[in-house]
Amino acid sequence: MGYVANDATTLSQIAGPEFVEFTALSAKHGDGWGIASDSHAASPDLLVEPTRAKESATYSKAVSSITSNAALLHLRWATLGLPVTEGNTHPFVSGNISFIHNGGIKPPTSLDSGIDPEYLTQLRGDTDSERYFYYLLTHINKSNLKDGVVSGVRAICKGLEYSSINAMMMTPEFLVIICEHNNNKIPEDEGPDYYELFYRKDERGVLIASTGWTQEGWQNLPNHHVMFVDRKTHNVEVIAL
Repeated sequence: MGYVANDATTLSQIAGPEFVEFTALSAKHGDGWGIASDSHAASPDLLVEPTRAKESATYSKAVSSITSNAALLHLRWATLGLPVTEGNTHPFVSGNISFIHNGGIKPPTSLDSGIDPEYLTQLRGDTDSERYFYYLLTHINKSNLKDGVVSGVRAICKGLEYSSINAMMMTPEFLVIICEHNNNKIPEDEGPDYYELFYRKDERGVLIASTGWTQEGWQNLPNHHVMFVDRKTHNVEVIAL
């Protein structure tokens, strides 16, 4: 889940009464949770805990008390046999940019050859997700935010094995949402919309999240697209991959 808002707000406030349904997803996505809140500070405030969100008093307090005009929230389901540790818990932060990912890239080290070696020294865990973040930053540093994100995602699509590279990135200027997934690799016991992303834009701001909870009236971000939300104007630009 990610949002940008006109005024400082909490996750539970901007999501509304249905937020309890989102938290309930941690019954399955129970391998850690994390929040990166960002009100244009030098670096986002990061709070992570390698526990099940719906059973965490820290989580309950955080989602109802941390106020910000932008934030990312992640409920982790550990994949690829990666351990449940604080270092593997999303979000990941580098400078003033934060990042979350849903899915898997196999093997995680397949990304390493495309990552600036300086970033590899900053890894705090061993996930494909953190490497994916640094892979995109490497592309961004070669051009600009929009071109770098698009070129990085296209490169992964062309050359690597993945189930989903759905992701959200928060920068001081933009909320970036990547919707790219293989529907033939949806986990067992999940519905056909498992990897879909939906967003809501209204007078409060823009909120986007994965499925599994009530999102009545929300708009679908199609697969194979990237969305850029301007944090000042809330203008939305969608680019096909």
